[in-house]
Amino acid sequence: MMRAKFVLSVLTLLFISLTLNAQENQTQEVKASLNSGTLESQFDYMFKKSFRWTDPKTGLRYKTIKVNDLYKFRGNAFDSLKSSKAKYAEANATIATQRQEIEGLKADLGKTNEDLSSVTKEKDNISFLGISMSKAGYNTILWSIIAALSVLLAIFIGRFKRSNVITVQARNAKAEIEEEYEGHRQRSLEREQKLRRELQDEINKQKYAQQDAKKGTK
Repeated sequence: MMRAKFVLSVLTLLFISLTLNAQENQTQEVKASLNSGTLESQFDYMFKKSFRWTDPKTGLRYKTIKVNDLYKFRGNAFDSLKSSKAKYAEANATIATQRQEIEGLKADLGKTNEDLSSVTKEKDNISFLGISMSKAGYNTILWSIIAALSVLLAIFIGRFKRSNVITVQARNAKAEIEEEYEGHRQRSLEREQKLRRELQDEINKQKYAQQDAKKGTK
């Protein structure tokens, strides 16, 4: 019994020694992976490269990861968290600055609208194409132009719709003609095939009749 325990202890120590040697060989590769990439990729790489072993006494499976690598990963996580906090603070500061700028622009726009209203009230006449005229006359000309353009637009739309209807009708007529032509061609092909079969049947009848005639003469 004691001998078995001794052998088991020796095997356990040997297994742990091999595990440590394998970890030493992978140290440079793991460290290199922990110096770049996202936290998720670093964790996946560290987990993938960690050595697996099973406790011979309990049968439980374990992952062996170097403490230095864990500290390195923790440092990277803290650095990433600090960077995120800094970016968040910077974004908040930018948003606050933009809000102030927007408020300033709103104030400027309000002042501009007030100035425009004041200037509009002060002016009784409007210069249109170098001609000074009253606002009523200007509005009359403006709405006349708009009405004329609207009429032209309505005429153009009407012509376009008529043209579109004609185009659709032409396409439908073309489709009907093509369909009728295809039906006629199919019927002609069927008649031609029927005539060929009848001709072939007649040729076969003549051939069999000649053969029967020759047999009768013999």
